[in-house]
Amino acid sequence: MTKRGLTYADAGVDIDAGNALVERIKPAAKRTLRSGTMGGLGGFGALFDLKAAGYTDPILVAATDGVGTKLRIAIDTGHVGTIGIDLVAMCVNDLVCQGAEPLFFLDYFATGKLDLPQATAIIEGIAQGCAESGCALVGGETAEMPGMYHGADFDLAGFAVGAMERGSALPAGVADGDIVLGLTASGVHSNGYSFVRKVVELSGLGWGAPAPFGPGTLGAALLAPTRLYVRPALAAIRAGGVRALAHITGGGLTENPPRVLPEGLGIEIDLGAWALPPVFRWLAETAGMSEPELLKTFNCGIGMIVVVAPARASAIRAVLEAAGETVVDLGRVVPGQGVAYRGQLL
Repeated sequence: MTKRGLTYADAGVDIDAGNALVERIKPAAKRTLRSGTMGGLGGFGALFDLKAAGYTDPILVAATDGVGTKLRIAIDTGHVGTIGIDLVAMCVNDLVCQGAEPLFFLDYFATGKLDLPQATAIIEGIAQGCAESGCALVGGETAEMPGMYHGADFDLAGFAVGAMERGSALPAGVADGDIVLGLTASGVHSNGYSFVRKVVELSGLGWGAPAPFGPGTLGAALLAPTRLYVRPALAAIRAGGVRALAHITGGGLTENPPRVLPEGLGIEIDLGAWALPPVFRWLAETAGMSEPELLKTFNCGIGMIVVVAPARASAIRAVLEAAGETVVDLGRVVPGQGVAYRGQLL
């Protein structure tokens, strides 16, 4: 009688399930193919041809990010289909702020035990985000790690690479008097969710309760995916006159815009230029949050700002609106430093 030896599966790692996942997601990855992509999933690395993508003297730009504790809501509600869009958005929205076109994306997905339907839904969301950004999903890593993650828990990280022609990097030429346009957000996006979860706890509501600030359940409303600004932003850059872009992520409207300003210049923002979306008002009122704290924590309804030359402001607004964006006249660049606010948001 032959004694059966211990297998990798006995330790909780199912190689066959990992292989099955790769086969399941190949069609989704194929939908993201773009000029420059070489090969498909399954190799030890991914190749990309910059010349085939249309670049003559390219500079590469890289970005990596995650989606923070928004993952906890996705896990607890079981609604994981859009969290991959958030992952892509957090990376590619940063890339475009440098003036770069996102070219390809890789993901890292780690879990305690691979659940094929769950993993497939997550990666199909990643593929959707890539396709909407013109970015190829060229590979990634699926890690099954028993003892590290429990139950349905998982973690996600993303890595994006983009390119631009030498000499076209942003920010560039930001000057006193430049116009600041804001592109509206789709919700809380992917920052501040440790605070959001604390507020939900204080409210006593469950994820399945009706959202106090809009249609649907609270969990579903708070999982609205981060808006992808890549195509509109690239269209605006190519139209000429864009001097800087700032993705409004952690640090909110207070901390992010100064990152694209030269020494001696600040931004004046008119808080009366847009209406605070109901989700932020609910968060602020439930938590007794001050306006300065709100502005420093969340995007407050503005997910991206675009700094433009005054003579090009109308044309750039038209380009952005034609690309589907709702554009707000936020303010202007002024002498000073940081962000100065006029009016009230709350």
